[in-house]
Amino acid sequence: MPYTTWNGPAPTTAALASVTTGTAIKTMLQLATPATRMIQVLEWGYSLESPPGADGVIELLQTDVAATVTAHVASGVINLDPNGTASLLALGTSATGYTASAEGTIAATRPLDAVSLSSTTGESPLVYTRTFMPDDRPIIPISKFLRVRATTPTAATNMRCFITFTEVG
Repeated sequence: MPYTTWNGPAPTTAALASVTTGTAIKTMLQLATPATRMIQVLEWGYSLESPPGADGVIELLQTDVAATVTAHVASGVINLDPNGTASLLALGTSATGYTASAEGTIAATRPLDAVSLSSTTGESPLVYTRTFMPDDRPIIPISKFLRVRATTPTAATNMRCFITFTEVG
């Protein structure tokens, strides 16, 4: 079953809010695989409200250490099948969530995609989506973390990002 989650709570009476990237490296969205299942990335993407103040990068990567995040709740991990079950992602401030307040000390990463950002208007994608083909869909092992991370070094910009995935194993 496919699921999607965003870097904010699921919208109810208001639209999905954008979140500032800050002026240093910042995890915008983090998924924590459960101890019993892997996840396979189907698609990810972001939108920025304006170019960053200096050249930067948006990354999709697997890490071995969690960032400290605002915890997602089960309703924030949306099952795209209306008759499906809830995701088994681990939820919590050291698990699945968004808008990191601390990055943690990462010892190992596995980069899965990266997009360069130009500070010049019109020279970098303010909207980006990557759909992985069936043979190249990244699989995130059990008890690991999948992050969308933004580095905008001198001036923040507002961002919305998402990951669509399926649970395997």
